[in-house]
Amino acid sequence: MRIALLQSSGRPGSTVENLKVLDEAAGRAAAAGAGLLVAPEMFLTGYAIGDDVARLAEPADGESADAIAELASRHGLAVAYGYPERAGATVFNSVQLISADGTRLANYRKTHLFGCFERDQFTPGEQPVVQAELDGLRIGLMICYDVEFPENVRAHALAGTDLLLVPTAQMHPFQFVAEHLVPVRAFENQMYVAYVNRVGAEGEFEFVGLSTLAGPDGVARTRAGRAEELVLADVDPVALAASRETNPYLKDRRPALYGSLL
Repeated sequence: MRIALLQSSGRPGSTVENLKVLDEAAGRAAAAGAGLLVAPEMFLTGYAIGDDVARLAEPADGESADAIAELASRHGLAVAYGYPERAGATVFNSVQLISADGTRLANYRKTHLFGCFERDQFTPGEQPVVQAELDGLRIGLMICYDVEFPENVRAHALAGTDLLLVPTAQMHPFQFVAEHLVPVRAFENQMYVAYVNRVGAEGEFEFVGLSTLAGPDGVARTRAGRAEELVLADVDPVALAASRETNPYLKDRRPALYGSLL
């Protein structure tokens, strides 16, 4: 499956404009043969928008979800996007995956919130492994800081995730996460990891870009730079199966020794 990584901060504070950006990117991705488009963390509204997070938050089945389902169906590709999710009085930092026929496949709420900004705006999610089946692949969902906890990604590996989608808002000076940690996570857990970042200045933050698709061999299949761009790469299930056959990490685990981790 070919996937497209949309490295963009969109238009912070404007859901309408961000839907337009997503629609245009979906058209380019579909024309390039992609079956899945992944947008960054909080793409729908912007990340550093202060109290507007609560004002712009929507339910998982809200108007924007309907609009994205429509554009996914029109362009014929699945879409994963970050957004602030409202559930009653509670707001989560979430990512939703919608299929190419407009079906809502999965919704994940960020479990590890980063810094005072996120802890002030969001409630952490409680379900670490959220998955969906898409074009013969088991897709897992995660957001930014979550991938920096090895236990989180290993839980996905043990649950059979083939492709882990990680919309992110990775900021300076932590670019080593995109450059080094994400490929290691892919290798040690024998999966593909799509890490899709915001880019440029937004509020007090400087997002570093460097979006990537890392393969189970720890090699980046594509790597964006520091500007807005759409990059594409292929997820090969045959190569994934062969890598899992030869890499012994998961087979050689001794879980009885790991009780102290709990």
